[in-house]
Amino acid sequence: MLGAIAGDVIGSAYEGWPVKTKDFDLFIPGTTYTDDTVLSVAIADAILHHKDYEPLLLKYGRRYPNAGYGRSFSQWLNAPHPQPYNSWGNGSAMRVSPIGFAFDSKIKVLEEARKSAVITHNHPEGIKGAQATALAVYLAHTGYEKEEIKSEIQKLFKYDLDRRLDDIRDSYMYTLSCQGSVPESIIAFLESTDYEDAVRNAISLGGDADTMACIAGSIAQAYYKFIPVELITAVTEYLPQPFLRIIEEFDQRFIKA
Repeated sequence: MLGAIAGDVIGSAYEGWPVKTKDFDLFIPGTTYTDDTVLSVAIADAILHHKDYEPLLLKYGRRYPNAGYGRSFSQWLNAPHPQPYNSWGNGSAMRVSPIGFAFDSKIKVLEEARKSAVITHNHPEGIKGAQATALAVYLAHTGYEKEEIKSEIQKLFKYDLDRRLDDIRDSYMYTLSCQGSVPESIIAFLESTDYEDAVRNAISLGGDADTMACIAGSIAQAYYKFIPVELITAVTEYLPQPFLRIIEEFDQRFIKA
């Protein structure tokens, strides 16, 4: 899960200032955690303590109201009786990585990813983006090779993962849609050589940098099983203590076990 959060933190300052290169500083003024981190921690908390996803998303979203939520999600957070709003946005994918680590079968991962998405993102593309991300994390975590991960995701979700980043980058435009950002984030992982390279790949497309780095980073952590200590140290400086406690508890139960 820290792989997703580190990607979010590193990408945060580049969301409004897109770059089209892998040569950039990881931590700059404006770096912070965003809604990707808040809601990933909420999903992890729900899993750890056997709670439903919706109450935890509401609890964390209301406790940390200034994390950069989209307009529709903010309206959902503040509604007296929140209802799904048929979103195809990548908010469903950015928060789902704990599910890929915590559950022990493809079927269970897909079902839990669906459950975590439909609370807000009940559009088919919103569900699909969450499921594809969670399944990629699960496959990477359980020892699948990159070609196997690519094949599984293509077969189930019909994403085009045969493209190359160098062919995507110049014409890629910012989008919040799952269908326009989740496949590209997975490609960023597939072309990477290590965790940091996956995050740099995702940010270098010049899109929704924090969320794309969050998605690519979550799969990369699961696959490489290593994030440099100095990077972890730098990222954790940005996080509130309650987040660090949940991350550590989740790590001990599902990742280091």
